[in-house]
Amino acid sequence: MFFVVITRFITHRLRNFSMSHDKNIYLGLAIIGLVLPYSQFIPFLMEHGFDIALLLSQITSSRIAAFGWLDVAVSAIVLVLMILDDRERMRNWWFPLVATFTVGVSCGLPLYMYLKEP
Repeated sequence: MFFVVITRFITHRLRNFSMSHDKNIYLGLAIIGLVLPYSQFIPFLMEHGFDIALLLSQITSSRIAAFGWLDVAVSAIVLVLMILDDRERMRNWWFPLVATFTVGVSCGLPLYMYLKEP
């Protein structure tokens, strides 16, 4: 149900999408980028606690899992470099940096785009 609502919202917004007039879509994507990853991470923490060994074991449990995590890690490095490069041109440049380190690229990138848009 949640995915149907989100899909309809995004489809509706994309019909009349203009980058210069609708930067709030980035804010919506940042919120989705916060909610979806934590909807999986919080139950993991509640079940296992902050078990780093188990987390690393599950990350490397298959080649496809490692592929996904390595892809995200490289994306996070690129995003951090982009944010640091733009820090003098952006207000609150540190906010997407914190979001990237505490949530991930799924939240940090759209938040960066939201703050970067005039």
